[in-house]
Amino acid sequence: MAKSWKEAKECAERDRLPQVYHDCDDGVYGACRQGELQGKFNGGIFIEHRCICMPAHLSVEDLAAKEKKFLEENPGW
Repeated sequence: MAKSWKEAKECAERDRLPQVYHDCDDGVYGACRQGELQGKFNGGIFIEHRCICMPAHLSVEDLAAKEKKFLEENPGW
């Protein structure tokens, strides 16, 4: 797990993963494959988390700007 878009990009490059994400429910960042779900098991049931997922090739500045825009356009998400 990462603590920022910058660290998520570093994880993606190191592990050769195509996407980075911000898990808005747990407040962590990371890298993943396309279509990979983020979440946790609770009582044997998988609970999917709300994540903002984007291509890892974007700059840290672009990732932050796109996330900010999405959150402004989707208040309460």
